[in-house]
Parts: sequence; C-alpha cells; structure tokens
Amino acid sequence: MSPEHVLTTLAGIGVISVLCQWFAWWVKLPAILFLLLAGIVAGPVTGWLHPDALFGDLLFPIVSLGVAVILFEGSLTLNFNEITGLEKVVRRFVTSGVLSTWAIVSVSTYLLLDFSVQLSLLFGAVMVVTGPTVVVPMLRTVRPNARVANILRWEGIVIDPIGALLAVLVFEFIASGQGQGALEHTVLTFALVVATGIITGVATGYALGLILRQHLLPEYLHNVATLGAVCGLFALANGIQEESGLLAVTAMGMSLANMKDVDTRDILDFKESLSVLFISVLFVLLAARVEFRHFQQLGIAAVGVFLVIQFVARPAKVLLSTYGAPLSWQEKALLSWIAPRGIIAAAVTALFALRLEEQNVADAQLLVPLAFAIIIGTVVLQSATAGALARWLGVAEPEPKGMLIIGANKVARVIAKGLMDAEFRVLLADMNWENIRNARMEGMPVYFGNPVSEHADRQLDLVGIGRVLALSPQRELNSLACMRYKLEFGKDAVFELPVSLEQESQEKRKISHHYRGRIAFGANASYSKLSSMVSQHAKLHTTTLSDDFTYEQYLERYRKLALPLFAIDTRHRLHVYTEGAEFKPGKNWNILTLVVPEETE
Repeated sequence: MSPEHVLTTLAGIGVISVLCQWFAWWVKLPAILFLLLAGIVAGPVTGWLHPDALFGDLLFPIVSLGVAVILFEGSLTLNFNEITGLEKVVRRFVTSGVLSTWAIVSVSTYLLLDFSVQLSLLFGAVMVVTGPTVVVPMLRTVRPNARVANILRWEGIVIDPIGALLAVLVFEFIASGQGQGALEHTVLTFALVVATGIITGVATGYALGLILRQHLLPEYLHNVATLGAVCGLFALANGIQEESGLLAVTAMGMSLANMKDVDTRDILDFKESLSVLFISVLFVLLAARVEFRHFQQLGIAAVGVFLVIQFVARPAKVLLSTYGAPLSWQEKALLSWIAPRGIIAAAVTALFALRLEEQNVADAQLLVPLAFAIIIGTVVLQSATAGALARWLGVAEPEPKGMLIIGANKVARVIAKGLMDAEFRVLLADMNWENIRNARMEGMPVYFGNPVSEHADRQLDLVGIGRVLALSPQRELNSLACMRYKLEFGKDAVFELPVSLEQESQEKRKISHHYRGRIAFGANASYSKLSSMVSQHAKLHTTTLSDDFTYEQYLERYRKLALPLFAIDTRHRLHVYTEGAEFKPGKNWNILTLVVPEETE
C-alpha cells in the first residue's frame, strides 16, 4: 500500500467509527451493531478496507492491546460495595454459570454444525463471555434496576478474561495433540496463567495506587502513566506466561478500584474515552476480515446455535446462578434475556482461528463468521427488545427527569415544592441539619451530608435523577458539586445559581466557567435575588400557554416581580431557563415562574 492510501484508510476508519457511535446514540441502540455493519460494508462488500494488508503482523498485537485497555477500563468500575448481598450470585455467574454455558454451547455446536469435539469446545469457551463493550451501552438504554444492572456489569467485565482463559486452555489442548500429556500440559498452563495474571495484576495495581495516594506523580501524568502501566503490565504478564495479560489488567483495575483514598475518577474518564475509540476501531477492523462464503458454509445451522445460546444456555445459567438469591422472578427473567456478545468474543475467536488455520485444523476458518453471527444476533434481538421487556416486567428505572438540588434552604425548598407539584422527582442535599429537618417536615426527599463526599457517592439514591441544580449560598460548594456531577450527568445537565451578581461582576472573585455549571434562571438571577423574593412569600406559579394566552402575553404579564425558572413541554420534559435559552415555549407548555403573591392575582 502507498503511504497516501494508508493515511486515507486510517482516517476513514476513524471517521466511520465516530459516525457509527453518533448514529447509535441518536437511535438509542448499541454502537456495536452499526460498527459491525460498517466493517462488513467497508471490507467484504466494497473491498475498500483490508486490515491484514493495512497492518500486517501488527494487526493482532494492536487488537490485543486494545482489548487490554477496554478490560482495564471496565474493571476500574468494579467496586465491591456495589454488590453487597449479591456476591454469591456474581460468583456463581462467573464459575458454575460459565461451565453450564460452555457445556450447552459446545454440545449444540457439535451436533448442529458437525464441528470436531475440540473445535466445538473452543467455540463454547469463547461464547461464555458477554462483555462490557455491549452490556454497558445496553444498560444505559434499558435502565434496569440497580441489582440487575450491577450483576450484568460485573458479569460482563469479570467473565471476559475467564472466557479468554478457557479458550487458551482448549487451544493448548488442541495444539498439544490431545492425549495424557496434553491434559497435564493444559492443567499446568491453567495454573501458570491464573497465578501470573493475578499476582502481577494485583501487585501493579497496588503499586500504582500507592504512587497516586502519595502524590508521587503530577496530576497531568496520571492518565498517561496509567495507560503506560496497563500496556506494560499486559506485555510483562504475556512475556512471563502467554495469554495471562487479560487477566492481569483486569486484576489491576479491580485492585485500584477498591483501594482506599485513591481517586480514580479522572483516570476512569480518560480510559472511557480511549475505550470508545478502541471499541469502535476494533469492531470495524475485525468485521472487515469476514468473508461471505464462510457464512454460506455455515447455513441455517448457525441460526440454530444462536437460538440455543439465547433460549437455552442463558436461562439455564441464570437459574443455576440465582438459585436461592434475593431476586424476583422478573429480575431473573431480564437477566436471562440480556447477554450480548462483544469485542472479546470477536477478538479471541479471530486470534485462535488464525492460529488453528496455520495448523491446518479443519473448519477453523468458520469460527470467525460463526462468532459474528452470534454477536449480531444477540445484539440485534436484545437491544431491540430488552427495554420494552424491562418496562413490562416492572424492573426498569424511571426515566431520569428528576432534579438533585444542592441545598435545602428556603429558596431550594420553594423550588423543590413547585417541581414536586409538577410531578418531577427531587432530592435535596445539604450539610445544615436545620435545613434538612425543615425539608423533611415539608415531605421532601433529602440527603443529610456533603453531596460531594465519598459517602454521597455510595448512598445518594439517584434513581430517576437526571440533572443537578446548585442552590447553596456557598458558591464554592456549588462549583464543587457541578464539577462532581458533570461526570455523572454531563455538562449540559448541571446548573448553578450565582450567589450574588456583585461577585459575578468582579473578575478577581469570579469562579472560572470551567469549574461551574450552566448559569440557571438567566443573567439577572442570583441566590440573593431569589432569597429576597421568597422572603416576600414568593411561590412557584404554573402558567399553561394556549392560543388565547401566548408566550409573548405571558412575558408581558410577569415582567416585574416575577422570574421564569422552568418550562415543561408537551412531552413532560423539564427545561431550565438559562441565559440565551434555546427553547421557545408554545401552546400547551407550562411555565413555572417564581412570583410574589400580588403578581398572581
């Protein structure tokens, strides 16, 4: 390939990946579906993309490192506090549940596709994985309750290196030529891979955690140093014992995530962006290597394997893993439905298929198209139906339309009362016990404590909450809360009310906009102004617009001692007034306005 063609192809992969992610966000479906379709179109359909020619011998090292970063990012979210009471369920999912899935998938592959026993066992081992690359985006769309979501997320992340490990064992058994010596070799390989992965991973995670805790690295190097440590650990573990790298990076992430006084949020944010990039590029590359003639060789039998995986193997695993657990049948039903396969299944299958083809193992070339058939089938079916099924079963969280309000002072309570009357969920967080007591007496949900504390991270019930409104008279707390919850809800969903306009006008005292939320309620609003209005017994007044009372007439009527705070559209979505608000209220919209009593007459 000419340098110009290589450059164009690399740039094209990047553009295609971003467009697929954007389109997936727009239609609320997992991006993997569109990435796979894009790769197939770019590869076998048009012949534009040839990954093997583009990267040569570097293709699978690149794939392996990408998978390592993805697994580390996922394991960095695995805090043991999240599965309190469900530890046994998660442990069964990744042990006995794995074995049941392995057995069922292997038998069905052997019977339906007439693969050899060894190849069927290898494919069954790979198919035990689900994977965070498809589970986590699906959870964002489906929004199941916390117990179901935590089980699925833990399973998806922990099971990836286990599936890869199983595949390694079967491959070693095949490569050794079976027999008594092969069995001993396989058992020894298993022990070495597990020991190497856990020891090197935990040790590296603990060492990095100590460095971060003792502030031995400047903050601007945290992300880069962590990325370097992940890549270095992956190479080191594989150098000591081949195929132990995935287990090592997973153990490293879990070790870091559960160390005390180690803040990994900035690292997690950086790794999440990297993971999106790697996932996108890897799926396009691997899909581009598929050949249509191999799909034709599989025929209708591939559909049979998919049906067994979806309707037999997964329910059997869930029944075995959740026996005696404090889960309702509805939660078990949803767990039985959601198990999409992802990048690990594709990458590991491609890796071992290539090695088996080099050894002239019969039907090895069919492993990759079969894996992609299962990936596409599970993702399409489950992403299209899981949301509706969760709602029908009653285990889906409510749509996050609610508001977390920082502060429980008089201003916050008046606004919270108006939002509750409009049927929006609110939660008030304050460190002042008198404010919390008054809010409780008025029937408002509260959190007593610092809303940016580690305790709040664990205990704040954010179910149904999608936005933050900082209304504390302490502007530093408002800014800290905005910085914290931008990571949770996004910068467009975090709002802050300035304490006073006088401070905002003084450049030396003004807090940088990088550390703040969007300015709530317009350029002339401040906590001091709203507090003055509330002291005059102002309340939130709801006005419904119509043909007879337009938005222009509304503005004319409430132009004096009144301030529009929120607008509710015809789909019951809440809009916060800000300076230069982009929405324009129309017929049948409701406007929530802070009005002193005489203005409502």
